[in-house]
Amino acid sequence: MSGRPIAITMGDPAGIGPEIIAKAFALDPALTRGCFVAGDVACLRRGAAFVSAGGPALPVAIIDAPSEAFAVPPRCIPVLQVGAGATALPVPGRVDAAAGRLAADAVVWAARAALRGDIAALVTAPLHKEALAAAGVPHPGHTELLQAEAAAHAGVPPARMPVRMMLANDELRTVLVSIHVSLRDAIAAVTREQVLETLRITDHALAAMLGRRPRMACAGLNPHAGEGGLFGSEEAEAIAPAIAAARAEGAQVEGPFAPDTVFMRARRGEFDVVVAMYHDQGLIPVKYLGVDKGVNVTLGLPLVRTSPDHGTAFDIAGTGRADPASLVEALRMARKLAGA
Repeated sequence: MSGRPIAITMGDPAGIGPEIIAKAFALDPALTRGCFVAGDVACLRRGAAFVSAGGPALPVAIIDAPSEAFAVPPRCIPVLQVGAGATALPVPGRVDAAAGRLAADAVVWAARAALRGDIAALVTAPLHKEALAAAGVPHPGHTELLQAEAAAHAGVPPARMPVRMMLANDELRTVLVSIHVSLRDAIAAVTREQVLETLRITDHALAAMLGRRPRMACAGLNPHAGEGGLFGSEEAEAIAPAIAAARAEGAQVEGPFAPDTVFMRARRGEFDVVVAMYHDQGLIPVKYLGVDKGVNVTLGLPLVRTSPDHGTAFDIAGTGRADPASLVEALRMARKLAGA
């Protein structure tokens, strides 16, 4: 293990984040050794109590610096308090501006720690987009917030720090051209420049992960990848030219392929990754295979960030029933990518 710890951000404390974190520390002390939680001590203690099934809750150790995580014994949750802390514990399952602020502050703290090199990676428990908006956070989710922090650290505008979302499990990887925008705006984002930038980011990031350049497949935007222009012109005008430009740079990419079959081809092993044109096109196939094994990886950042492939699950928050499997997979992926 490297000498730097891994930070797990608390997520929205009205959701299942504190609960899945507590379960991960209880279930896999070897994996969580050297990890700590950036967030609120009281919220983590309550989350540990929610999953205790009436027995003693997993203990929480307050640490003052990330390096202290290594000294905390197994099955004890090290928590670094970010900010002054909650004035009142948020109600489980309810959108709360104060909860959104606590969650965002933890992510900002961890991002800056990673950019300084104080931590090896960050693993982010789920945020709630309505709570973020209620808190006045000017970013709709983790990806955009981390992009803004990385750009500010580098002294460049966010547009100069392009990032992409990759969802991955043992069977399939997919990278998205656009992320959290309306479908109308996502279609408008399918330009030669945007698709080519996505291919470049994917090629560079997966080459580092795989030790070789990846075999990429590019999905079309329209049914049957446009059917030669009968169902749309984006394939001919934007996607195919981007593929040609990427291939001229040495990338191994094919397409555009019909979106309703390309994911099956990748799952069979023909490709290492599918570049999808918009959020739901790429995420539905991965999530259908099981959110318990899916991991969200942000590509293009000068830091390692992974996340579970699910949301805050407000409907079961506070019940102790949340499954930590995707968080555990995100921790494993973070360790692999960071060499920790």
